[in-house]
Parts: sequence; structure tokens; C-alpha cells
Amino acid sequence: MSLQERYEEHHRERRDEGDFVFVPERIPLFVDTIGRGKRVLDLGCRSGALTRHFLEGNSVVGLDVDAAALEKAAALGIEPVQANVEEPLPFEESSFDAVVAGELFEHLQFPDALVAEIRRVLRHRGLLVGSVPNAFRVQSRLRFLRGQPPEDDPTHLRMFSPHAIRDLLDAFEDARIDFVGGRYARLSARLFARDLVFRATKPSS
Repeated sequence: MSLQERYEEHHRERRDEGDFVFVPERIPLFVDTIGRGKRVLDLGCRSGALTRHFLEGNSVVGLDVDAAALEKAAALGIEPVQANVEEPLPFEESSFDAVVAGELFEHLQFPDALVAEIRRVLRHRGLLVGSVPNAFRVQSRLRFLRGQPPEDDPTHLRMFSPHAIRDLLDAFEDARIDFVGGRYARLSARLFARDLVFRATKPSS
């Protein structure tokens, strides 16, 4: 089974089970960071469920390996590009004002290689905004203690802490991480939040 077929099947099954992960609390952070009047690249955009929130006022390219999902994204007005993010991005240097990586890095074998590619295709002072599951929240730790995988998604290859995200963004400036989502996050965001939302800027030189 090819990577495209594997993700098409995975996305279809997760939707059918009602378990397609979506953390709505991250939407305002993405929208505020991106703003308007920008050329945006959304990596792993799927069908555009998140992308549509920052589509208005921007020119958005959506990249994904799932051809079926990209058809739905194109219907929203997103320019579709079918490609594998584990390979060099099919864009010239300094092509975008912002790059979005929502719930993506945890799926990759080599996220540092993609971050280098993101830096390449961003213009100077361009923005990177994304999110990953808060893999070390209490719920994940309890699963581990019960002898279960900390994450129940079989396509997750990596687990991220805030420290790991900061290391990954070392070549960027003004990195910021927010803890979002989760029923008990108000008690302790670091321990209970479902997602880590990160933002950073490509240096001007």
C-alpha cells in the first residue's frame, strides 16, 4: 500500500469513527498569527477543515499526500498540491509569507528536515505556525502506565514536549508556545492541555 493510499484509508476511517482529531481552541491562534494579505502554504491540509478559517483575505496553497482530501480542499478555493512532506517541497525559495503545519510533525520520521524546507520556502520574517499533540499530558502518561501507547493514533511517529518543539525551531526567532484544548486545561495547561500551538519567525538574514 502506498503512502497516499495509507493516509486516504486512515483519514476515511477516523472520520467514520467520529474520531478525527480537531482542537477548535487553536483556530484563533492560527488566524491571528497569519493575518491577511499573505501567500500561505498549509502543509498536510487534508480537506481544508482548518485551512478554511484563514482562507479569506489570503492566497492559500494546500499540500497533502491524500488526493481525495485535496479534492475537497480545492472546492473551498485552496490551491491543491499533491506531494509528500517527507520529500523536498516543490516550491522555490522565499515563496511564502506564512507556512502552516497543523498536527503534522508528529507524523514524520524526520521533522527537522521539513523544518529546514519550511525555512527555505519562507520569505524573510515569514511566519511558521503549527500544532502538535501535547504528548506528555496526564492522559498520555496514564495510558503508558497501563501498558498502552501514549498516543492511540498509529500514524504518530513522534511525541513532542515544549522543549522538543523549541529545539526544532532553533533556527527561527520569537518562538512562542501555547497550551490549548482539553477539559481540565484550566487546572494546569501544561499537564492537561490537548495541544501545543507554536509560532515562530524566520530571521531577516
